[in-house]
Amino acid sequence: MKKTILTVLTAVLAAGASLAQAQTTLDLWHIQTTENGKKIIQDAVNRFQQANPGIKVRVTPTQNDAYKSKLKIAFGAGSAPCVFMSWGGGPLYEYVRSNQVVDLTPYLDKNAAFKNRLLPASWSPVTFNKRIYGIPAENTAVAVILYNKELFARYGLKPPRTWDELLKVVGTLKKNNVAAFSLANKAKWPGSMFYAYLVDRIGGPTVFKSAALREKGGSFTDPAFIRAGELLQELVKAGGFVQGYNGLDYDSGVSRQLLYSGRAAMELMGTWELGNIKNENPEFLKKVDFFAFPTVPGGKGNPNAVLGTVGDNFYSISRGCKNPEAAFKLLTYLIDEQAVQERVADNRLPPVKNLKVSDPLLKRIQTFVSKAPSVQLWYDQELPPQLGELHKDTSQALLGLSITPQSAAAQMENLAKKILK
Repeated sequence: MKKTILTVLTAVLAAGASLAQAQTTLDLWHIQTTENGKKIIQDAVNRFQQANPGIKVRVTPTQNDAYKSKLKIAFGAGSAPCVFMSWGGGPLYEYVRSNQVVDLTPYLDKNAAFKNRLLPASWSPVTFNKRIYGIPAENTAVAVILYNKELFARYGLKPPRTWDELLKVVGTLKKNNVAAFSLANKAKWPGSMFYAYLVDRIGGPTVFKSAALREKGGSFTDPAFIRAGELLQELVKAGGFVQGYNGLDYDSGVSRQLLYSGRAAMELMGTWELGNIKNENPEFLKKVDFFAFPTVPGGKGNPNAVLGTVGDNFYSISRGCKNPEAAFKLLTYLIDEQAVQERVADNRLPPVKNLKVSDPLLKRIQTFVSKAPSVQLWYDQELPPQLGELHKDTSQALLGLSITPQSAAAQMENLAKKILK
């Protein structure tokens, strides 16, 4: 028995020594900037460092929008961190195609129990040509319409199920000097959610995929894209948004502040917002409920279809990392059981099987997502970067009434023809 124990200890020490010799410091970049979000990552890092003495992890959290530029510059300069977060989809695929990201498939094959613990749908945004390049870790994040129950009750409103009902809600709130939607669209991605949902509700889940994948005659000038632009501008003209929405900064929390103050009644946002509200204003969270994006008359979309991702964020290893073995070990700590429980306590739904949730609102979101017939990844994350940027530009311009729906659709299609093969 003693010999067996000694043999095991020797093997473990040898493995640890091997990891330490390869590289003693790993850089980890992420975007969890709330106190709880940062703590969950740091706790996981601490557990990893305790189990792997000699290896230090240098953690760098960065605000969402600044992070995108920072990561792009780092990859361009050949100085990407060992472990980095992404949203998967088109931008990650660009790095994969340029051979800058480690293929995690062999590591996952060796750690089948770890892989099989995660929801199958969560691997989709990081799987390219049947190879896996990231670990889903943070959250099941889908866009829903959060609303202030007190304001709705005060004005006799019910969650709208159709576009026409939504416009009536907007009208009632406007008469009472309350903005319907809080929106901070300086970074453009918050507003793009409205456009993407409208396309889905009008044309169903295949319209965008056909256009993005150049399949079955798909085109960004399909009538569904143009109609989505028309309805988005209809919402603007109906007074659906807070003043100055295209210039407000989401990262500063201004859209939530408008909800807290009662100056806006709703926000279309990813379900991560519940964690933000809990951290900033737990009393207000008691007033919050949610509903699905409304249907559109004559639309082909399923009202239960959702926009978002199962797993967001995803953690990958750069090819420049000199110790990918240790980096992969670190990834497993980021979504170990303790990290899962800490995220649930932070009002999030990590993408693991048989997840037990007690919070009633979180439980309803979990049920809501489980019934979704399709999950459309955020457009700006699914499309190649250049086309994703144009999508955000045209969505913001539609919201600003500075472009026609036909022009927005034509610009997207013209660029798609050039860069999508």
